[in-house]
Amino acid sequence: MSEQNRITIDVVSDVVCPWCFLGMKRLENALASLPDIKAEVHWRPFQLDPTIPPEGKERKAYMLAKFSDENRLKQVHANLVSLGAVEGISFDFDAITVAPNTLDAHRLIRWAAASGDGVQDKLARLLFSLYFEQGKNIGDHAVLVEAAREAGMDTAVVESLLATDADRDDVTNEIVTASRMGITGVPCFLLDGKYAVMGAQDSATLADAIRQVAAEKAAGEPTLN
Repeated sequence: MSEQNRITIDVVSDVVCPWCFLGMKRLENALASLPDIKAEVHWRPFQLDPTIPPEGKERKAYMLAKFSDENRLKQVHANLVSLGAVEGISFDFDAITVAPNTLDAHRLIRWAAASGDGVQDKLARLLFSLYFEQGKNIGDHAVLVEAAREAGMDTAVVESLLATDADRDDVTNEIVTASRMGITGVPCFLLDGKYAVMGAQDSATLADAIRQVAAEKAAGEPTLN
């Protein structure tokens, strides 16, 4: 496979964003439809609410404060459940009791990038599933360590790092950089660092964008900004 058929996809997301979970599934489907294109996917941090304390907040009260209307919240959840079913996601919002701070989860995702091919992807998928399908508190270090173990990471190293401030500033700086780039919502898919696809677009739209970037790269043309 030539270098022209290889592209990098940076996925800016937060693991408590249901649209990011949908976006992950749709990206997987898009890439599966493009067997001639090799994509190197990197997960980049974003926090929907960095003000949540480390211990998290009671989710129902937190969500009601955001939406102000319980019926509206139920409608949003019902819509996401329907969309998720199409992508093979079993959203279980009733199982979620804690709205966590995701900074430590993003630190773990960062470390996963250095843990071997496919580990970061597997970890991101696990964290989405743990939160949205199983109602786990992904701000809890014990939950994060177990996720690291399942993804194939060195849990002793992870456990020791989580107890420190390792990479906390680096993750925070990445989030600030994303905001300076104009990313105010997630998911955002950055293709070869030049072309952005915003939101949880359907798989066909993502596939078309990836195909376009790959074709322009193969032709030696500048990618659209």
